[in-house]
Amino acid sequence: MKNKVTKRHWIGIPPWIIIGAVLILVPIFVFMTLENIHRQNENTTTLMVEKGAALIRSFEAGARTGMMGMMGMRGGSFRLQKLLMETAQQPDIMYLIVTDSEGTILAHDDPAKIGKNYGKGLDLERVSSSKEVEWRQVSNPDGADTFEVFRRFSPTGRPFRRHHGKMMPNVSRQPPKDLHVDADDEAQLIFVGLDMEPVEIARKEDARHTVVMALILLLIGFAGIVSLFLAQAYRSTRTSLSRVKAFSDNLVENMPIGLLATGRDGRIASFNQTAESVLQLSSQQVLWKRPREVLPRPMWDLIARLKTERRIIVKEIDCPVMAKKTISIEAIASFLEDEGGEFLGHVILFRDLSEIRHLKREVERSQRLASIGKLAAGIAHEIRNPLSSIKGFATYFKERYRDVPEDQETAEIMIQEVERLNRVIGQLLEFARPMSIKKKPASLGALVQDSMKMIEGDAHRKGINVHVKSVSDMEEVSIDADRMKQVFLNVYLNALEAMESGGTLSVELHRDDAASNIEIAISDTGTGIKEEDLPHIFDPYFTTKSSGTGLGLAIVHKIIESHGGTVRVQSQHDTGTTVTIIIPCSREASVL
Repeated sequence: MKNKVTKRHWIGIPPWIIIGAVLILVPIFVFMTLENIHRQNENTTTLMVEKGAALIRSFEAGARTGMMGMMGMRGGSFRLQKLLMETAQQPDIMYLIVTDSEGTILAHDDPAKIGKNYGKGLDLERVSSSKEVEWRQVSNPDGADTFEVFRRFSPTGRPFRRHHGKMMPNVSRQPPKDLHVDADDEAQLIFVGLDMEPVEIARKEDARHTVVMALILLLIGFAGIVSLFLAQAYRSTRTSLSRVKAFSDNLVENMPIGLLATGRDGRIASFNQTAESVLQLSSQQVLWKRPREVLPRPMWDLIARLKTERRIIVKEIDCPVMAKKTISIEAIASFLEDEGGEFLGHVILFRDLSEIRHLKREVERSQRLASIGKLAAGIAHEIRNPLSSIKGFATYFKERYRDVPEDQETAEIMIQEVERLNRVIGQLLEFARPMSIKKKPASLGALVQDSMKMIEGDAHRKGINVHVKSVSDMEEVSIDADRMKQVFLNVYLNALEAMESGGTLSVELHRDDAASNIEIAISDTGTGIKEEDLPHIFDPYFTTKSSGTGLGLAIVHKIIESHGGTVRVQSQHDTGTTVTIIIPCSREASVL
């Protein structure tokens, strides 16, 4: 069950989608993150350079102001060292140094370092000859690195000079006669060291924020790509499910087997057309209702049995479908559950066995008839020869004892019985041998009218009303007209015999275009046939009449079968009988 659940969780995300999304998104977001971090570093460097340059300009302005004040004061002096030390006390300034072009420190925030050399590794002459601001990052073993900004130092546009170890501005265009100004002393450099610890902290925080944002965007992008694939898969799956549902619904609705299904709540959730036809109930009557409320008892008994036995049940049941009517049903009942074993409901598949049982009876009857036919053919030939002799002797005795009335009557009865027995044997032989059918186009309506005229006299004598309803424009069909007349006469005579005290004999012709058949329904209002006798009416020698041979309807059945048609009989005792003859609409003439 765990494997099934896991498979169900990941069924919508194929592995190649995840791998593809990673291969596409990771390089993109790594590049974007590195580029963003690099740009932040460049911005930080630019900011530090600008900050250092601003400090340098501020210091130059202070120096320039100090020199101007010195010139206006008698005996005044300007001390660069003091200004430098005060400036170096600003936050984030690690040191402030002024050197000459050779790197000798002229002024330092730490006075102890004045006179020492600084700027090792730099091209000081090049820096002193340029006004551009330059920078470098100086490592500090005791803490964060120092960001150093440096350039040429010229607060007045003219260089400073040394006078007895002190920095003095050269305010005249020409150097004083008492001072010797060297060419090397005409250029000074200024170095500003800035504390990088706050910058490094901010830089690391920005980098961490950038990485976190990149990861978030990566996850969002990954989720977006996967969502697109999932949305496409969802649409595709939904389309497939819609098609499968339409197919399954159509299949269930039109399958030739009745289907009844209940849901988790025990109410009927599905009831197809075949189920409606078999149980004579509509979907509106049964859907979303409990089986006990609407279904015949044997059906809901089967569902109740499923709840206790929890297995597939195959059973034949007799199910009442209408008042005074019960049909045999073969039912297969089972319970439904999903992959996890969760109960979903019950389902019953069933079919009407009436037609199957009818076909079984037809097969059994055909087998009996085949056996009887073989037996009858042999016996008929053996009986006919003695009958001829008996009839001959009866005729002889009738002529010999012409003067004895009693013997004459006896001989006449013998002759009549022999002739009756001979007719029965003739019918038996006709029934036993293969029937010869000669088809040609003919009108069934005309045949019905012609055959009806042959029994109209007997019908009027018995007080029987005759009604014929046929379609005037009905086309001709390929039939054996003589055999069909024989069929109609046999059925008419049986109907007349069933209506001894009068009644109605009606014949109706109907064309079924959907099945390409013509139906002839012959109805009477006679005594009818008992229900237990209906399955045997086409059996040879089965009769309820004292003078009947029991071969009339058997021959009718055989003739109609030879035409490729069927005969149906519906009857109720003391109510009447309807014999329906169904003939296929074929115009092809043939000899069988």
